[in-house]
Amino acid sequence: MLGFKRRYEKGDTIIEVLFAVSVFSLVAVGGLSIMNQGTTTPQRALEITLVRQEIDAQAETLRFLHDSYVAAYQSGGSYAADTPAGQWKVMLDSIISTGTVNASAFGAADTCPNPPSGSFIFNARTATFTAPGESKLEPAQVFSKVEYDVVNGQSILKTADGIWIEAVRSRTTTDVNQANAGFIDFHIRACWGTAGLSVPETIGTIVRLYEPRG
Repeated sequence: MLGFKRRYEKGDTIIEVLFAVSVFSLVAVGGLSIMNQGTTTPQRALEITLVRQEIDAQAETLRFLHDSYVAAYQSGGSYAADTPAGQWKVMLDSIISTGTVNASAFGAADTCPNPPSGSFIFNARTATFTAPGESKLEPAQVFSKVEYDVVNGQSILKTADGIWIEAVRSRTTTDVNQANAGFIDFHIRACWGTAGLSVPETIGTIVRLYEPRG
């Protein structure tokens, strides 16, 4: 009689098995997604912190060179190229020759843009200008940063990966209220691909510095 009852005992149907597998799969995929977010979020936060430090270094270099130039300024004067004031003048001549009147579009693309003609970078360790023609601007391989080599004890700028500066001078105006408001807007920009995002991460800031007159 016992054997007869076991013969007719029912097991799980194929629908129940499929339902159980589906529930397990959803839980497993959800768990993996949460784990992935748990690793990518700190990574992005670290990258953003490091890139902001690079941008701040460029901004501080700009302010230092500008202050040095203003302190040494003389109408029609000349400045030794190996001095901070001279480096500002070299950069200024490059900006004037480029003649950029508008910054390029930024932050709304599926890929990082190529820095436009006339873009440049500073060696923040030596406060020296790296001209556009030196071809130091490269796409970011990991995150935006300036890489250096040490040659004979000197820090030499190797490449600027995914970080650059665009300088836009104020336009000439006949408005008497703006007649002496000559300034340059320095757009410091960084763009790199990061984990967990389908579009690149972008950070930027603008430093406005006024030109001495007289």
